[in-house]
Amino acid sequence: MGASELNPALIRPLGGFSAPSKNHTVEQIRQTAQDFEASYLSQMLKPMFEGLSTEAPFGGGAGEEMWRGFLVEAMAKETAKAGGVGLADKVMSHMLKAQEGLV
Repeated sequence: MGASELNPALIRPLGGFSAPSKNHTVEQIRQTAQDFEASYLSQMLKPMFEGLSTEAPFGGGAGEEMWRGFLVEAMAKETAKAGGVGLADKVMSHMLKAQEGLV
């Protein structure tokens, strides 16, 4: 793929990012901030479950290893939805300031 085939909308100037769009609702911003917090929590929870070993008859095997990541992700999403650790509130506040051009 040559430079002439790239979409110009995907290329950002070296000086930084373009101005944020002003047509996002507060609910969309809240959801984005909550998704960010869930992603952060998922990364923080992942090491807690890596060293666990479960024995038969109630656990273990390739299936458990394969689905453990999904379990950690689901726990992080539910934690963020229930109020999380306060990260989403800070991120949302900053996003709203950025949308208004105050940052």
